[in-house]
Amino acid sequence: MSVVLSVRIPRWLKEELDRLGIDYSREIREFLERRVREELAKRLEARYEELLRDSPIIKGNLAVEFIREDRNAR
Repeated sequence: MSVVLSVRIPRWLKEELDRLGIDYSREIREFLERRVREELAKRLEARYEELLRDSPIIKGNLAVEFIREDRNAR
């Protein structure tokens, strides 16, 4: 499903778009899609940094400790 988005631009700009053969509908759609992806990525990065900041710091090499623990249990 789609919706109609209306935008007012100066007449000279519309005339130039037409004269240059620019598909402004496609250009606007692609710009908005790219802008949404950028904003989502920015927010995801901020959330990741927040989670990382709030997570406890693990000291040492956890993998080595797990392997030693597993070997000693046998």
